[in-house]
Amino acid sequence: MWEWEYVYELLPKLLRALPATLAAAFGGFIMAVLLGILLAMASRSPNKFVKRATTGVVDFIRSTPLLVQLFFLYYSLPMLTPLAMSAFATGVIGLGLHYACYLSEVFRSSIDALPKGQWEAATALNLSKFRTWFAVILPQAIPPVIPIMGNYLIVIFKETPILSAITFVELLMRTKNETSISYRAFEPYTITGLIFIVVSLLLSLGVSRLEKRFRDKPAG
Repeated sequence: MWEWEYVYELLPKLLRALPATLAAAFGGFIMAVLLGILLAMASRSPNKFVKRATTGVVDFIRSTPLLVQLFFLYYSLPMLTPLAMSAFATGVIGLGLHYACYLSEVFRSSIDALPKGQWEAATALNLSKFRTWFAVILPQAIPPVIPIMGNYLIVIFKETPILSAITFVELLMRTKNETSISYRAFEPYTITGLIFIVVSLLLSLGVSRLEKRFRDKPAG
């Protein structure tokens, strides 16, 4: 039976875990964007070793489950190296590294779609590689894929429950803890599901408005 009195007592406790959940999602997203851009740039390197190494890393990470990567970073890495990270830092790095490999392909496709003349013009102006990338190529390649980036933000947010596997107290972990105390599962998991739905819908609405803004933006 659904007990509203228990719900009123439970809801504030669950909502207190929402900021940490959003922080992990946004932190992972920012890292995924920055690292994804670097991977996309490295995939176009004239150096064959750099290009092949980048492709190999991207393919390997995309081919292995995120949960396995998180376990390696949190449990195995400290045993192999002096490096030990908190559950939050591991979650952000794990999410960022995993989805950077997906976003790198998005950025690479957008870069490949630019007219060849842009590269030739930068060469004719004798621009350095740094200025070519950051003053000519990326400012044109990133705006068209901003809606796709927004969709990946939503995906990353929906993946945050997996961080409970490395003891990070996000929304799902807080729900499990409350369930273990009250021995009631119906209300906690239902409310958690509704919170995820509401936040995902709000993010989706924001992405849709951003997409409409860029679609309606006049050329030039």
